[in-house]
Amino acid sequence: MPEPVIFERSTSGRRGYSLPATTVPEVMLDLALQRDDLNLPELSELDVVRHYTRLSQENRAIDTTFYPLGSCTMKYNPKVNEEVAALRGVRRIHPYTPGTEVQGALHVMYELQHILAQLAGLDAVSLLPAAGAHGELTGMLVIRAHHEHRGDVERLNVLVADSAHGTNPATAVMAGYTVRSVQSDARGNVDLVELRQLVGPDTAGMMLTNPNTLGLFDENIQEICDIVHEAGGLMYGDGANMNALAGIAKPGDLGFDVLHFNLHKTFSTPHGGGGPGAGPIAVRDYLASYLPDPIIRAEPNENGKFFALATPENTIGKVRSLWGNYAVLARAYTYLRHHGAEGLRANSTHAVLNANYLGSLLKACYELRYDRPCMHEFVLSGSRQKRHGVRTVDIAKRLMDFGFHPPTIYFPLIVEESMLIEPTESESKQTLDEFADAMLAIAQEAETAPETIKRAPNETRLRRLDETTAARQPDLAYSRESHDPQEN
Repeated sequence: MPEPVIFERSTSGRRGYSLPATTVPEVMLDLALQRDDLNLPELSELDVVRHYTRLSQENRAIDTTFYPLGSCTMKYNPKVNEEVAALRGVRRIHPYTPGTEVQGALHVMYELQHILAQLAGLDAVSLLPAAGAHGELTGMLVIRAHHEHRGDVERLNVLVADSAHGTNPATAVMAGYTVRSVQSDARGNVDLVELRQLVGPDTAGMMLTNPNTLGLFDENIQEICDIVHEAGGLMYGDGANMNALAGIAKPGDLGFDVLHFNLHKTFSTPHGGGGPGAGPIAVRDYLASYLPDPIIRAEPNENGKFFALATPENTIGKVRSLWGNYAVLARAYTYLRHHGAEGLRANSTHAVLNANYLGSLLKACYELRYDRPCMHEFVLSGSRQKRHGVRTVDIAKRLMDFGFHPPTIYFPLIVEESMLIEPTESESKQTLDEFADAMLAIAQEAETAPETIKRAPNETRLRRLDETTAARQPDLAYSRESHDPQEN
């Protein structure tokens, strides 16, 4: 029997914490800002701790189960990263502290800029963007500033591959551009014939994820970059899939001019839940003057180096307040220094190996749309199971009964009934075999007992929810009346 939720445990007069007496003078708020009753639950500290601990135990997380969320790289977050983030000099640093008093933090960020530039094969880095999509927007604003500074104001179109992340076209529009989609060919690469037809003097650039969202390295990547460059455009690289390339290939060497990193994916900082991320961008030298304000520079002095915040000459301005999410940057820096070049290369190699191994096990029972060696992730289709009335969403729900978080489903959009699976380098062969066994068992059930899958999940505390209504009619406001135990 499920325990009562926190609102049903509320008892008038119960308190969870007593604040110390304040030394700050009391100030009477304007009556318009006051309320007589907040209608919040009244609970003891123990009630609250048990409630949130119980909720955390019901969550699926990378620390508790295999989490193959394709294109999101839900890799394990080493606890040493958290230990560094908890150090007093990281945890207690105030963003308004003068630079002279936080030389250690500025030194860390300066070195992180340098390391990321090396990995990208590019020349300059901004650590400011708060997440991948924010990095995309910052990078596209840099491209726009570059064209405008040269007086090349007729370049109003951005090409986006149909295998791109969904944020790419949205980002291009937010940056003031019109989007033109480029189709994929039969092997999952960008269609070069269509690309040549779409590119022209009005092309500002192309946004491309490589490896793409099909988990495939574009076999014509250098030719793609050459076509766009010959038309006067710039190449934007979506670095969300760098977990396949870090330490192996540099996007700058392939022809990209701008690249964003997802530190909360590739370099193992906390991911998800709406918490802080980091999406630094790397650019070529002729774009460095447009980077957002500030960047970290090293200035020689009598003691060696002095690290300072600096404003690039033609900066696009502020894209966020202060320095960025420093604790996330410190975690990524720890991960990079811990592994080094050889460790990063090994991680990428193992991520690719794990994906190809798992794909080889599953393609016997699920359709593999592009049957060629993949990179760090691969796309299956549930089209065979659909013939038995079982949809991809049903397969995802059934996986929860086996103790696994479902992979990304119905994305990429260009594959029917798609499942995008990314095992990452963190997982052992034993875990991959267990996941494969579950997927193969579900494929067998689709033929012999489809109703078992269609009513799944069958073993979780909550059964299948009405996700459509939840999305269209969300209940986002708390009111005590809506949690009255007499109504439950």
